[in-house]
Amino acid sequence: MTEQTEDTGPAALTVDELAARAGVTVRTIRFYSTRGLLPPPRIGPRRVGRYDHGHLARLALIEELQSQGMTLSAIERYLQRLPEEITAQDLAIHRALVASWMPDSADEVTREQLERRAGRPLADADIERLEAMNVLVRGQDPSVFEVDAGLLPLGVRLLELPISQEAVVRSRQLMLDHARQLAGELSKLFREEVWDPYRSQEPDEEEVERMKTLSAHMQPLVVQALLTAFQRSLREELRGTFPEERAPQLGPR
Repeated sequence: MTEQTEDTGPAALTVDELAARAGVTVRTIRFYSTRGLLPPPRIGPRRVGRYDHGHLARLALIEELQSQGMTLSAIERYLQRLPEEITAQDLAIHRALVASWMPDSADEVTREQLERRAGRPLADADIERLEAMNVLVRGQDPSVFEVDAGLLPLGVRLLELPISQEAVVRSRQLMLDHARQLAGELSKLFREEVWDPYRSQEPDEEEVERMKTLSAHMQPLVVQALLTAFQRSLREELRGTFPEERAPQLGPR
């Protein structure tokens, strides 16, 4: 992939800023670049490399794959199978699929560390909005926060949008309510159509473990199906709501 010579605009990051946002070192970024895990930066004024949200999303995906136990060689093969034109949004979906079978985790960070990861100063109102979105939780020490590292990039980007906190909270509640309902219906379907008939055959211990493994493997498949269906449904809704020339873009058509 050849380097480009135009700046990427307000979203452009220097390598130091990218490292701070991703929570890695500059040395790590350069190492990933030499391995081909990261595409080259765009070259801006004074020959300074500029990185964008796509690089940040790719770093988050690499971190998630490493947490899953994949080696760098395996991660390299995984990334090579992705299309060259993949967007930051699509990379975030891949990360969500990987994270869907990982245990929930939170990082404990100070206000200074939180702002470094966010890539910007955070006012008290910003902290309150991130807390309302369940991106972070205040600890007993008001200067320390438990942060969901997977949600932080999304939360920071929402801070930059002209949308009220009330709208964000209502949107989150809508998604949670429908997700719980759908999860319950899918679990019922799996139990009635797969588990109950299987159990009625008096399976031995090995077969029970095999069924549990099947259930665990189904989770990322269901998540992928839900993400794909939701993305397509939302795109169709937006097309029906907005004139074609003004419809918000949600990745490639």
